Amino acid sequence: MPKTPLITRTPLRLASAVLLTLAALNIPAAHADEVTPVAVTVDARAGLSAVPETGIGANHAIWDSRLGTDETADLLKDAGVKLLRYPGGSYSDIYHWADHTAPGGYVAPGTDFDTFMSGARRTGAQAMVTANYGTGTAEEAAAWVRSANVTKGYGVKYWEIGNENYGNGHYGSAWEADDHADKSPAEYARTVVAYADAMKAVDPTIKIGAVLTTPANWPDGLTADGDDGTWNKVVLSLAGPKIDFVILHWYPGALDKAAHVPDMIDLTRRQIAAYAGPGAERIGIAMTEFNTGSSSNGTNTQPGALAAADAYATLLANGVFTVDWWNAHNGIGAVTQVAGHTDYGDFGLLSSAACTSDGSVCEPPANTPFAPYYALRMMSAFARPGDRFVQAATDQAKVSAHAVRRADGSLAVLLINTSSDTSYPVAIGYSGFVPASGAPTVLTHTNGATDITRSTSGSATSRTLPPLSMTTIVVSPASAQTGLPGAPGQPAVSNVTDTTAAISWPAASAGPRPIAKYEVYRNNGAVAEQLGETSGTSFTARNLTAGTRYTVNVIARDSGGGVSWASPPVTFTTGTPATSSCAVRLTDQSDWGNGYVGAVEITNNGAPINGWTLHFRWPRTWQSLGSGWSAVWTESGSEVKAVNEPGNGSLATGASTTIGFVGDYSGPNVLPAVFTLNGTVCATR
Repeated sequence: MPKTPLITRTPLRLASAVLLTLAALNIPAAHADEVTPVAVTVDARAGLSAVPETGIGANHAIWDSRLGTDETADLLKDAGVKLLRYPGGSYSDIYHWADHTAPGGYVAPGTDFDTFMSGARRTGAQAMVTANYGTGTAEEAAAWVRSANVTKGYGVKYWEIGNENYGNGHYGSAWEADDHADKSPAEYARTVVAYADAMKAVDPTIKIGAVLTTPANWPDGLTADGDDGTWNKVVLSLAGPKIDFVILHWYPGALDKAAHVPDMIDLTRRQIAAYAGPGAERIGIAMTEFNTGSSSNGTNTQPGALAAADAYATLLANGVFTVDWWNAHNGIGAVTQVAGHTDYGDFGLLSSAACTSDGSVCEPPANTPFAPYYALRMMSAFARPGDRFVQAATDQAKVSAHAVRRADGSLAVLLINTSSDTSYPVAIGYSGFVPASGAPTVLTHTNGATDITRSTSGSATSRTLPPLSMTTIVVSPASAQTGLPGAPGQPAVSNVTDTTAAISWPAASAGPRPIAKYEVYRNNGAVAEQLGETSGTSFTARNLTAGTRYTVNVIARDSGGGVSWASPPVTFTTGTPATSSCAVRLTDQSDWGNGYVGAVEITNNGAPINGWTLHFRWPRTWQSLGSGWSAVWTESGSEVKAVNEPGNGSLATGASTTIGFVGDYSGPNVLPAVFTLNGTVCATR
């Protein structure tokens, strides 16, 4: 199998990776009774996204000679893969489906589209096809839709237009083929519209996806000469009305980046809402390539598997409709020792049986599962289509938790211990759910294991997690979940101010007893905080905090005290006061992917002032002050203060002054939203 796809397709992903150093496994493991139990909180009232049918996905590639084998299909089926992407990353932009060629690239025998579809059907997975934008045409893509869905009845629903097309040289680095003379995001967007029109004329039921940059990942935030904005702004503004989903790729480079996901997805949704036009809420988000991207820290050993399970769960809980591992097979890379095992630097789920160029190291036999394969297996056992994620959290950075509720009333809890040398006991507390006293079903995968073990053991409230392990416990409710009201429908929010928000929802279906009231809860870290209750189907939340993101659920309670499951979540962000004695406008004037120039215009709407102090707080721990001007800038932790200089301290009524700073960031860049001037909260414009 050729090794070039691994080398050439990701030239920038690893360059800026922040790599972790893992302790060797020869350090004696701490005994469980020497370690304070980790507090795990699971709140069934804090509902997150439902698990989609297509949630667990993977990529295939036409240079993979094992793409069409029954053994590969059966292994992917056993891992619970429900979506397969074709024809393979950057190869998509050189691939011509009709004659199964990819000029400039290698095409393995037995990898044509019909063979791929046969394997996808054997796996039980839907297909996602990437149409050739770089060297193809709208007519070629429409003919592919006709052949696939009209002539052969494959029913392929999801069609992407191109792959990482921002990597065509427009921003200075080029790895993606693009024959268009104009390589701007505007040209890509115009062409997406043409593709969508031609393809949907053949089959109007298909869904069209457009490529976006992933927040805080190059070239996100950059505006090239001649463009009207960033890639995402231009693409969404021009192509938004024609697309059904957007495409993100994420190779975080480090193994502890799941905390970036909520902001990553929220910022993407904000961009869609701001630029894609009316009906933008219909547009979904697909993570069609994901890999830890950390070959020296566990691409195919257990640390990478744990990072994969954490990222898959976090992405799906935040509403991404598919997460697709890169790749089913990929090939050997840099060989290292990680967590006591050989890591082959292979981005695949399954071994390619490849050897280093000098033949000194070879991978295990072909199709031997690597550790991330078991992460997908664990995910598919933990979070099944139709389950709904609920809030789960821990008080130990080395242990992460996720939870889903199931239609039968049970809860499944996924616990991930990333410590290489400590077994952590955990004490699990439940809110909105009473666990049965019997032993739960337990699934465990440990470092170096070649299978997931299943047992019925222990209790629902305590367990000890081995080092470098992932554990799922399935807990039954203490009493039968019958005769309860149904969950309220999808809430909506309107009239959001700095301190209030109007929330409404479709009524829940009553059980044997009438519904007495609805309770409104905010997801607040590890617990749900009740905002209030009402007998109707609308509620105005008050006393909210300005500039704060809220995720809210509603539950129904009947006249006998029976409680429904939580509604789907609704998320909104409060603003700042409509009127104030001061106003602030923050502008991101230029951005280079890990920093930006911020201009802060301060306007005095009140009585004249002589001397001022502006204060704001960084929203995230990965943000900091690089430098500042036109004021005396200081920073203490997340707190930032700017004090006037001698020449701009006096502001008459209606007068303004502008100061500036460089803000550094290493994760999704959520801009500061709340500013105070001399202690007064300003209106943000």
